[in-house]
Amino acid sequence: MLNYRRYQRVPVVSLPDRQWPNKEIEKAPVWCSVDLRDGNQALIEPMVVEEKMEFFRMLVKLGFKEIEIGFPSASQIEYDFLRQLVERKMIPEDVTIQVLVQCREHLIERTFEALQGVKRAVVHIYNSTSTLQRDVVFHASKEEVKQIAIEGTKLVQKYAKDFPGEIILEYSPESFTGTELDYALEVCTAVQDIWQPTPEKKMIFNLPATVEMNTPNVYADQIEWMHRNFKNRNSIILSVHPHNDRGTGVAITELALLAGADRVEGTLFGNGERTGNVDILTIAYNMFSQGINPELEIENITEIAEVYERCTKLPIPARHPYAGKLVFTAFSGSHQDAINKGVQAMKERDSKIWQVPYLPIDPADIGRVYEPVVRINSQSGKGGVAFIMDTYYGFKLPKGMHKEFADKIQVIAEAQGEVAPEQIMSEFRKEYLDKKEPLHFRRISVGETHKENDEVETQVELVYIDRGIEKALTAAGNGPIDAVLTGLRRETAHTYKVLDYTEHSLGLGENAQAAAYIHMLDTESGATTFGVGISSNITRASIRGIFSAINRLQEKTK
Repeated sequence: MLNYRRYQRVPVVSLPDRQWPNKEIEKAPVWCSVDLRDGNQALIEPMVVEEKMEFFRMLVKLGFKEIEIGFPSASQIEYDFLRQLVERKMIPEDVTIQVLVQCREHLIERTFEALQGVKRAVVHIYNSTSTLQRDVVFHASKEEVKQIAIEGTKLVQKYAKDFPGEIILEYSPESFTGTELDYALEVCTAVQDIWQPTPEKKMIFNLPATVEMNTPNVYADQIEWMHRNFKNRNSIILSVHPHNDRGTGVAITELALLAGADRVEGTLFGNGERTGNVDILTIAYNMFSQGINPELEIENITEIAEVYERCTKLPIPARHPYAGKLVFTAFSGSHQDAINKGVQAMKERDSKIWQVPYLPIDPADIGRVYEPVVRINSQSGKGGVAFIMDTYYGFKLPKGMHKEFADKIQVIAEAQGEVAPEQIMSEFRKEYLDKKEPLHFRRISVGETHKENDEVETQVELVYIDRGIEKALTAAGNGPIDAVLTGLRRETAHTYKVLDYTEHSLGLGENAQAAAYIHMLDTESGATTFGVGISSNITRASIRGIFSAINRLQEKTK
């Protein structure tokens, strides 16, 4: 049994007048990618300079205006990377790079050396403030830990004074989620008093969930408390840097935005230490799905994933939100049926708003394709097979026909597993379109005769093959279908009755074919089945449907 008594609850925040539950996300935050620092340092095989260059170019292309490029004072490769960005003039005018540095003078000095030639940069300093780290890591008092932040701020101020570009200060009380709120505010206020931000020249306070320690609502309470208690709040950009230790990184970020956060630091697909940083793409696509502009150019997630996987050497899980290979795939028959009906309803209503069950967004909007939306296996139902036939091949099977054909596919799926759309179409041809034994339709001539009472009688001359022998017949009826059945009843001594008939066009334009579906009853045996015929001529399509149905009925009654 799990020894749960080894663990204790993390304290929650007392905030009875919390406001965030009544708010909604209305706009995108400032996005800051930390893929090239947090994401890179967490790789088994960190990116080399050229891989980082490619990743940086992708982040710029995606529309990130703030990009943390690493820890240039701690690693030669990260120092060289920053210098390459500067010397190769790869930093666009509207992009601010961010560098991380500990509150030590030699590291801050080295950082400013690396920044030479940069027009605008965020210098991100941090020190851990949590109760636990003060106790077991630093063995330091609250005052001593606060002094680290104060000295770090003064050092950045010292080197920024003569720096030719613009420097924006970011301070993070690392392990914020394990820090007493009043103490976190005290440290931040001490930093603020030294830096003296203004509404025109703001500074960033970044409040990281360095470790997720509680439910998302608690983090939201922490963020709202700080948001409400910062002095000169209009001089501050409130940033969050969530991790995913409890698997709720996206949730705590979204609630933090409700609670007053202006800015989010995260990575593509959530790569980072331990269980990772928050996945910026998931949050952005979540906003998109609610009709909010995420302010990122993320229309092609397949392309983003390809660069990410190649540079990081990490696979994206098949069920990862939006990007996973299977996230727009429905195996369940009920899901497939609902998707089918949703897509049809949108077409019929000419709806401009996306509303399809089980698909919160149109996969095509983010560079995915419809081909894998529905897969057919032994767990699939009749709706899924009908969806494939309509979406891929344009055959709108009558509802009564769904089960008949799906049962055929079910047998195949149980024997081999998943059935590809191509195999489903092949089976459809074999079962319906290519049923030419024992009777095979060859050609037909149709004429009309007007009777004395002004009724119109249809006359047909039909040529067909019966068990290898070509035959011809003439017959009359109230339409081509009735006339052909009358003639075949006379010639074959079988009585067939049409229970239902539907038709539609396959495609558009002058060369489009027609598809005809005949639901037929053998009155002697009571057996029923469907037949399908296609032709550029609707009459020929109908007659082929009759022959298809008769051949299927004769198979059933052997």
